[in-house]
Amino acid sequence: MKDKEKSNSCGELNGCCLNDSGCCGKMEKDHHDDDGCCCHAHHGGAHSGIECSCGCGEEGGEHEGFPKKIWIAALLFVPALLLEHIPALNGASPLFKTAYIALYIAAYIVCGHDVLLAAVKNIIRGRFFCEQFLMSVASIGALCMGESGEAVAVMLFYQLGEFFQDFAVDKSRDAISELMSIRPDKAFVLRNGRAVESDPAKVAIGEIIEVKPGERVPLDGFVESGSSFVDTSALTGESLPRAVNPGDGILAGTVNRDGVLTIRVTKPYGQSAVSRILELTEKATAVKANSEKFISRFARVYTPIVCFAALAVAVLPPLVLPLIPAASAVDASWQTWIYRGLLFLVVSCPCALVISVPLSFFSGIGAAGRRGILVKGSSYIEVLAAVRTAVFDKTGTLTKGVFEVAEINPAAAGGLSRDELIEVAAHAESLSNHPVSKSLKSAHSCPRCLDGRLQISGMKELSGLGVSVVVDGKQVLAGNPRLMTEQGVSGFDSASAGNSGTTVHIAVDGIYCGHIVISDCVKEDSAAALQALKDEGVSRNVMLTGDSAAAAGAVAAELGIDTVYSGLLPEDKVNRLESLLGGDGKLMYVGDGINDSPVLARADVGVAMGALGSDAAIEAADVVIMDDKLSKLAEAVSISKKTVGIVRENIVFSLGVKFAIMVLGTLGIAGMWAAVFGDVGVTVLAVLNALRLLADKKKAQPEPRL
Repeated sequence: MKDKEKSNSCGELNGCCLNDSGCCGKMEKDHHDDDGCCCHAHHGGAHSGIECSCGCGEEGGEHEGFPKKIWIAALLFVPALLLEHIPALNGASPLFKTAYIALYIAAYIVCGHDVLLAAVKNIIRGRFFCEQFLMSVASIGALCMGESGEAVAVMLFYQLGEFFQDFAVDKSRDAISELMSIRPDKAFVLRNGRAVESDPAKVAIGEIIEVKPGERVPLDGFVESGSSFVDTSALTGESLPRAVNPGDGILAGTVNRDGVLTIRVTKPYGQSAVSRILELTEKATAVKANSEKFISRFARVYTPIVCFAALAVAVLPPLVLPLIPAASAVDASWQTWIYRGLLFLVVSCPCALVISVPLSFFSGIGAAGRRGILVKGSSYIEVLAAVRTAVFDKTGTLTKGVFEVAEINPAAAGGLSRDELIEVAAHAESLSNHPVSKSLKSAHSCPRCLDGRLQISGMKELSGLGVSVVVDGKQVLAGNPRLMTEQGVSGFDSASAGNSGTTVHIAVDGIYCGHIVISDCVKEDSAAALQALKDEGVSRNVMLTGDSAAAAGAVAAELGIDTVYSGLLPEDKVNRLESLLGGDGKLMYVGDGINDSPVLARADVGVAMGALGSDAAIEAADVVIMDDKLSKLAEAVSISKKTVGIVRENIVFSLGVKFAIMVLGTLGIAGMWAAVFGDVGVTVLAVLNALRLLADKKKAQPEPRL
């Protein structure tokens, strides 16, 4: 069995505890600053607007614009820059130099004091290699060397980059936090003839609740009275409202659009669909992808290495170059090489990777959630992107799971037309509740079946065979070939029986009248969905089913399934799936979640279809398609491939630019402004690239009218 990774721990990166969201996760006690959670100190008290999950009880504020310190620092920095670089003013009086230096220092204090304080606190805790430490050393070194403008630029643009990082984290969180709006906060329970407001968690199973138009359904249940349309878009991403009538099931989190509904509660609030979705969404960010784990390990090794490399750049050339006669023309001054070492420190900060990679996965999970695709963790995003084999259950997944009449074949000897044959069959099965009987009754539209003018008597259920019944004085048999044979029906030939589904044979007064084929109809979008998967690089489609070879083969031929395994018991499905594992790429199993839990758990990634109300599916699957649309599979793969592609782009781009500027800076070709771009500019570009996944607001919106 595959290892389902579950982790609530956070990675301590650059002095701040980060989980997939880019902000704090659960932290150990010593991760806190004296004034609260370290993430609040690091991010200036503004991250997601959601209470910190570390337990410190603090909340981050929502961004309402640039922080005041950035505005103030910029207003001080720009005049100082003008005073320094306008020759007419620069040489006019020593006062001008004093003025711009004072403005630089004031700007530095305004925008850099919290970074310096965080660096000192981290040093006291023994954490030297954090981004605050790198920025502090580089900017203080520039000040000491008389490069006040560059020192302020380093700190100012670092803070600007932090703001954009926090803003990006907020935006990516919003994609998932939208789900929090589906959490119902009240229920109106009918007690003693009155609608009493109550906490949904305190409503008992079996109680009746009332939901008025515009209100959100607070609990799972069945409609007792009333008809309406409900908006399920918050759960499924589907815009088309769904009609509900008495007897229909209804899920918590949907919105009543029309009439007043009374609903009998069938599950406690903690087990409702909305509660399970919210719980899984909150846990999704704890399951890290391999790329994220690599970046975490990489940052812990990378940062100390570049710090020592910067020290070597600052110290070794002034000591070694004078000893090499051939290098006499090379500048070996301490000031030059210390400056280049400081430049090395600025550009080497790994925040572009540390922020953008988790943010990319978080954005991917949010983008999928908008489309009604619940991905339980970023590790499954990586697996979905690598899927090359898709294995499907048949009934309820590729097919509707509802039996319908597919063929009506009268026999010449019986003398009945197609309409008469289905009428006789519907009457024969009218007193039975078997699924086949229901399909026959649904296919017959004769009003006499409903008004009782036809006399039906002597109905007998013949176990494993069919039924025997008297309809208007005629003996009617409806069942399988064995029933026809045992009853000695005249004119019956087993070779003429239907073979593409369940077949019901009809005899009247001992004469064979024909057969009706009942089959599970293929979903309208199944063929298009399988082709879309092929287009996304899923090269092989396999079907595992317990149905007969004939029924499975008919569906496979219609949909273009590559390989079919039929007549399988649940344990046979697991064995067959294990034989398919280990091939090219990853394997995805898609089932309806009712009896597919073992196979869902065994696949590289298990996808439960239309399983919003299925506890077994939500527990066993790694991905849950919250409606019944197979087309969402290709969307899930597409989103995953885009996510992994963006992660790789950010890694290659960030490291490539940083290493290039490191080399150019060491050679004296690039200056501090290039280093600032290599840190802040690269970070902002990587973050914006990560947010591309959320740019497509394809989440379907409710129709304006019903």
